[in-house]
Amino acid sequence: MKSRTKAIVLIASTILFVAAFFWLLTTHGPLAPVGVHLGSVVRADLSPSVFGIGTVEARLSYAVGPIAPGRVLRVLVDQGDEVKAGQLLAEMDPVDMDHRLQAAKSTGARARQAFQVADAQVAEAASRVRLAVTNRDRDRGLFERHVLSKQALDNSTSESERAEAALAAAHANAKAVRQDIGRADAESQGLASLRKSLRFVSPVDGVIVSREAEPGTTVVAGQAVLRIVVPESLWVRARVDQSRAQGVQVGQPASIVLRSAPETQLPARVARIELQSDPVTEERVVNVSFDTPPAHLYLGELAEVTIQLPGETGVLVVPSAAIARAGSQIGVWQLVDGQARFTPVTLGNQNQAAVTQILAGLSEGDRVIVYSSEQLKPGARVRERDVEQR
Repeated sequence: MKSRTKAIVLIASTILFVAAFFWLLTTHGPLAPVGVHLGSVVRADLSPSVFGIGTVEARLSYAVGPIAPGRVLRVLVDQGDEVKAGQLLAEMDPVDMDHRLQAAKSTGARARQAFQVADAQVAEAASRVRLAVTNRDRDRGLFERHVLSKQALDNSTSESERAEAALAAAHANAKAVRQDIGRADAESQGLASLRKSLRFVSPVDGVIVSREAEPGTTVVAGQAVLRIVVPESLWVRARVDQSRAQGVQVGQPASIVLRSAPETQLPARVARIELQSDPVTEERVVNVSFDTPPAHLYLGELAEVTIQLPGETGVLVVPSAAIARAGSQIGVWQLVDGQARFTPVTLGNQNQAAVTQILAGLSEGDRVIVYSSEQLKPGARVRERDVEQR
């Protein structure tokens, strides 16, 4: 009797243990439903916005440097200095440039003196031509009246031809000297322009942001010695998701939060949308300018940009946390008969209140999974309960 009782107790204990184990396995173990937190599709007024991250840059930036290789002679400004348009900033060593310029000017002066001589020679040759022609014409008349011999007429004719040839040579010489003057003047002007280019002047009113060469440094053509920006042209070059950037237009209001001042929102406006997007990151570049640039801005500083889009009323929205991706599709997870089901949707705008507009795929009142304790898969067993929001 006692052995039978023990057997019954053992069997009952085993059944209870198996039942408890199965209960633990299906409620808290690997076979337990995934805990989820649900939200609803509702109609609401939406003030959408687009968020992006970028860096502070200058729309108007100038690199000042030489157009020919050389050595820096002096630098008169430093980083942070405010400069005016036309102000002398730095100068290159002219080496023998001044001597070459003086030699070119001397060559031009000698050419002008030579032209005066050539011009006088032309005048003299022209006078000889007039005299020779007069003598020839007179001798021809005398020859026709049989007063002068044929040989004398031939001599006067030959003399007039020699005078005309000498005049042509004088004109050619004067033309050559005139060309020498032009070459000398062109060389002088070229050297003067090159000498002037050795003095670096500011092209605009701005601020020196970098001094990249010191006196004595050898630099090549096109290398920057100084960099200047116009403070009023500072903006944030932000990157926004292409899927969210459809409604962004030039002139829309925005706000900028600098990394150095996370509690301050600076009013701004969309200044330009770049035509070239990034195909790798799938982002569009939007340039946002400050309404009033702050007193101290640092190029390259990170900034967060929020662009305000036109508001909409009575649109379907869901919590943004409910938006998920399954493969190449975007949608939401729903709880259907105790299982997770992925529903593709078409998204609209999003705002800072963490809600997203639904254009298609859901109806008002539908329930969607906002949070889950584990990653969901189609057909996974799920159950609504309090879960830790991630």
